[in-house]
Amino acid sequence: MNSSEIQMRIASKLQGRSHLMVAFSGGLDSTVLLHALVQLRMQNFPHLQLRAAHVHHGLSRYADLWVDHCKSVCQQWQVPLHVLRVKVDAQRSGVEAAARDARYHAIAGLIGNHETLLTAQHLDDQCETFLLALKRGSGPTGLSAMASHMPFFSTEQIRPLLDISRAQLEEYAASYDLKWVEDDSNQDDRFDRNFLRLRVIPNLRDRWPHFPEAVARSASLCAEQEQLLDELLLDSLQSLMSEDDSLNIEGLLPMSEAKRYALLRRWIACFGVMMPTREQLQRLWHEVATAREDAEPQLQLGKNQVRRYRQHLYLLPPLRSLKTEVIAWDPRESLPLPDGLGELQLGERGICVRAPRSDEAVSIRFVAHGTLRIVGRRHSRPIKKIWQEHNIPPWERERTPMLYYGETLIAALGVFITQDGQGMADRPVWNIHWTKDWM
Repeated sequence: MNSSEIQMRIASKLQGRSHLMVAFSGGLDSTVLLHALVQLRMQNFPHLQLRAAHVHHGLSRYADLWVDHCKSVCQQWQVPLHVLRVKVDAQRSGVEAAARDARYHAIAGLIGNHETLLTAQHLDDQCETFLLALKRGSGPTGLSAMASHMPFFSTEQIRPLLDISRAQLEEYAASYDLKWVEDDSNQDDRFDRNFLRLRVIPNLRDRWPHFPEAVARSASLCAEQEQLLDELLLDSLQSLMSEDDSLNIEGLLPMSEAKRYALLRRWIACFGVMMPTREQLQRLWHEVATAREDAEPQLQLGKNQVRRYRQHLYLLPPLRSLKTEVIAWDPRESLPLPDGLGELQLGERGICVRAPRSDEAVSIRFVAHGTLRIVGRRHSRPIKKIWQEHNIPPWERERTPMLYYGETLIAALGVFITQDGQGMADRPVWNIHWTKDWM
């Protein structure tokens, strides 16, 4: 495949898209991709709008030199370059995964909804990804490896080099005398991907020259099977999911284990989180979904957790404990709530409570104890029973703003008002509106 054929193959993957952002590391793969797009812009597609993003991870002593190289290349090729500096937290998922996560989130903060992200993974990368999934014992979803087209936050990502080998990219670079940087960590075979690249795949290719192409076909077949299952199971999944995206456990009980686990995977995929292992799916079912009725079970899936409430499963993002928060509130100003819970403000709508007396300090907290008498009830009830009557899951009880005057609970916003907070016709009242940007 000559350089012109590579360029036209890339053009065919764009399918008319004209606003493109290239993830540009300065390595061979992204250098060829960016150069090919620049050539297309000059020769065949003058309407192409190109930008490049270089992510500075700070993991290599050469990182600043790579930035300088990328700036020089983009200046020469007249492509605007954005350098994004990130911090990599490798404590949870390892350096490779953490760097990838940081890189994509940084680019997501830059890319426009009208742009398409182009990344330079190639045929050999696809082979490595497939073998890594095989090593983990993945099913068809994992063995599908990397998709050529996929959603990317509010836009999309395309990998136009997936059917082009590294050797072909090297030939392209040589034909244009391109220069690129080499990441020194690529020679460290302690990393799984490097181990495959340096020690395993060369031997496989020596024995079977077309091994990466065969792997790519297998990955494509796995992807087709998964797409078919998605279509076949869509009606079942939609019938089990509630408006709040929880999953009905009772509907899963009569199903075969294979169908049940397939639906659980697709439900989890709706949230864009990492797919669980088979062992995690088994634990989810036996330790959470079918745990004893009086339990409050949960299972950690990466940074997220699965919890059960009233025969429904909920997949929740990381939730910071707010039990100790006490926030003084000057009602003349709107009040931003912690952890992305929105804000409070006085106005003409919202719950209506009595206004505080001059000697009552106003605060917002996220915890209440004991027995309460609420408006609309003749008798006092334990706070736990009140939450249950209003169908509030345990994790939401600790994230519901509680209005206090001094040490007296006035209201749980959006849920109930206590007798101490009831408005009187002959006294001033407040209308408090809670804007929930987290919903």
